[in-house]
Amino acid sequence: MTPLLGDVGGGLLHLATFNVRRPLPRFLSLPADSWDRRRQAMMRMLAREAPAVLATQEVLPSPARDILQSLGTSYTRIGVGRGRGGRGEGCPIFFDTARLELVATRQLALSDTPELQGSRSWGNLVPRIMVVGVFRHRTTGARFAVVNTHLDPFSARSRLRAADAVRDEVRRLGIPAVVTGDLNAGVDSATQRALLKDDLLTDAWATADERVTPAFGTYTGYRDPIRGGARIDVILTSPDIAVDRIGIDARREDGIAPSDHLAIHAAIEVPR
Repeated sequence: MTPLLGDVGGGLLHLATFNVRRPLPRFLSLPADSWDRRRQAMMRMLAREAPAVLATQEVLPSPARDILQSLGTSYTRIGVGRGRGGRGEGCPIFFDTARLELVATRQLALSDTPELQGSRSWGNLVPRIMVVGVFRHRTTGARFAVVNTHLDPFSARSRLRAADAVRDEVRRLGIPAVVTGDLNAGVDSATQRALLKDDLLTDAWATADERVTPAFGTYTGYRDPIRGGARIDVILTSPDIAVDRIGIDARREDGIAPSDHLAIHAAIEVPR
């Protein structure tokens, strides 16, 4: 199988976002959801694409090791679990140290006490976080930030407050920025409208010079992808970042879906 984007070359940067779907105990998993079934499919997909930045959601320690193994020895990660002491599920950002230098990183709880690990305030039943990385492109010298998150599926209030917190972080950073994640809310939702208001951020799908796939809905639940379905997983960029091409990878590995979500891949150009 050929890469959807793979090596984008030149001064472009391949960035992807992917909700890997956390493993569940076998007695809670349907066959399509089994981690034993999905693990190799995910690893083959990631090894084939090898994005310079891979922003992930629903990652536990064991799948994190699998992701690093599939990407190669030049990759590392930032971000820990969302619970107290950094335990549990997280939203780590994996990146290629051969292509990118990490300048700064931090992780914030999406709550009234963002520095307190495991805190929650806005109606979400479990902690929600954002992981922030500032990087320098080793080839071009360009600096940019990635803000990765996974918003609550149940509380609209939590999603809106989290959207405001993400926007505040983008403004604080003051450099070209990419926001990635599973928003649990579609393009026409109040959550996405809140993130995109005042042109602080733009939807990379809308601004890309080329879309290499149809606009599939990004949550499939292991069913066939739906053209024009809800894009709840996103790549958003500050307006100074050019999006050369973008795609949503709906392919299966030998008939096996790597996750119940589809990965989004983009080739971007960060201003120098």
